[in-house]
Amino acid sequence: MWKWFADWKKKVSAFNRNVKLFMLANVLISIGMGVFMVMYNLYIKELGMPETINGKVISMTALASAIMLIPAGFLSDRFGRKWMIIGGALFGAITLFYRSMTVVETPIVYAAFLTGIFMAFVQVSGVPFLAENTKPKERVHMFSMHFALMTVANVIGSLFGGVLSDVLQVTLSLGAVESIRWALLIGAITFTIGLIPLFKLQNKNPEPIVVKEVLEEKPEIDDSLKRNLILIFHFSFASLLIGLGSGLVIPYLNLYFSNRFDASNSFIGLILSLGSGMTAVAMLIGPVLVKKVGKVRALILFQIVSIPFLILTAYTTSLLLASIGFLVRQALMNAGNPIQSAVAMEIVSDKYKGLANSINQTVFQLGWATMGPIAAGLVISFGSYWGYTYAFSITGVLYVISSTYYYFIFGRRKLSEE
Repeated sequence: MWKWFADWKKKVSAFNRNVKLFMLANVLISIGMGVFMVMYNLYIKELGMPETINGKVISMTALASAIMLIPAGFLSDRFGRKWMIIGGALFGAITLFYRSMTVVETPIVYAAFLTGIFMAFVQVSGVPFLAENTKPKERVHMFSMHFALMTVANVIGSLFGGVLSDVLQVTLSLGAVESIRWALLIGAITFTIGLIPLFKLQNKNPEPIVVKEVLEEKPEIDDSLKRNLILIFHFSFASLLIGLGSGLVIPYLNLYFSNRFDASNSFIGLILSLGSGMTAVAMLIGPVLVKKVGKVRALILFQIVSIPFLILTAYTTSLLLASIGFLVRQALMNAGNPIQSAVAMEIVSDKYKGLANSINQTVFQLGWATMGPIAAGLVISFGSYWGYTYAFSITGVLYVISSTYYYFIFGRRKLSEE
C-alpha cells in the first residue's frame, strides 16, 4: 500500500503547472455540476412537470453537445485550448444560473440546449489539453487522477445538493421547489469559481518534451489521415454503443431510487455520492491492473465484470441490493474511462487528437440524446419497476456488444504490442 501511495505521489509531483491548474478548475466545476446532476430533474419533478420534460432536458443537452463538439474541436485546434475552455465554462455558468430560476417548460428546455452547446467547448478541449501537457508514459496515471478528482468532486456536489435541500426544508421551512432552487444556485456559484484557475493556464504547450517522448516511444507512427480516420471510426462506434446504453439509465438513476423505492433526497444524494467515491478509488487502482494485464484487457475486464451488477440493479426489489448493485457497477464501468482515453490519445496521431476526442464525445452524446425520451417512455408505459428493468437490461446488452467489438478491433493489435 505504501509503495502504491509513493508511486502516485511521484507521478502527481511530475505533472506540470498547466495540468495541476486544470485539475483544480475541474474539481470546482465538477462540484457545481454534481449538484445539478442530482437535483435538477428532481427540481423539474417538484415543479409538477411530467417525466417527459426530464427526457427532453436530457436529450436537448446531449443533442446540443453532439452538434457542437466537432466544430468546437476545430476551433480548439485553431485558437488554442485555453480560451475555448474559458469561454465555454463562462457561458455555461450563465445558463446554470438561469436554469436555477426558471419554472416554465420552454425556457427550461432551451436553456438545457444552451448548456450543452457551451459545455461542449470544455469537454472537447480538456482531454487534448491534458494529453499535450504530459508525456505518453504519464497519461494513464494522469487521466486516472484527473477522472478520479472529477468523480470525487461529483461526490461532494451530489451529497451536498441532496443534504442542503433537505436541511433547508427542515430548518427554514422552505418548500421543496425553493430548497432545491437554492441548492442549484449554490452549485452554479461553485461552478463559476472554477473559472479562476483557468485564466492562469498557459496556452502554449510544452512541445519539445512531448515531441521527444513521442519520437522515442513511437518512431514509426503513421500519421496519415486515412489511418487515423479508421481508428477514430472504430473508437467512436464502440463509444456510441456505450452512450446508447448509459443514456437509458445514468440520467435517471436518482429518479430510479425515488420512484421505485421512494427514497429521500438525502439518501439519493448519499448513494450517488458513494457511487462516485467508489469510482474514484477504482480509477486510481486502474493503473495497477493496466500494469498486470495491459490497457485493453483492463478496459474490457472493467466493462464486462460490471454487467452482472447492472442486471442486479434492474431486477431487484430490495433497496439494499439495488444500492450495492449500483455502487459496484458504477465503480467498475467508469474505472475504464481514463484507460480508454489513454489508449485513444496513444494510438491517434497528435494532429488528430482534437478531432478524435470531439467525434468520440459527439457520438456518445448522440447516444444520450437518442435514448433520453426512450427511457422516459419506458417508465411511463411500464411503470417504475418494469420500465427501469427493461432500460437496464437493454443497457447490459449494449455494453456486451461494445466490449466485444472493442476487443476484436483493438484487442489483438494492442495486446501484441503490450
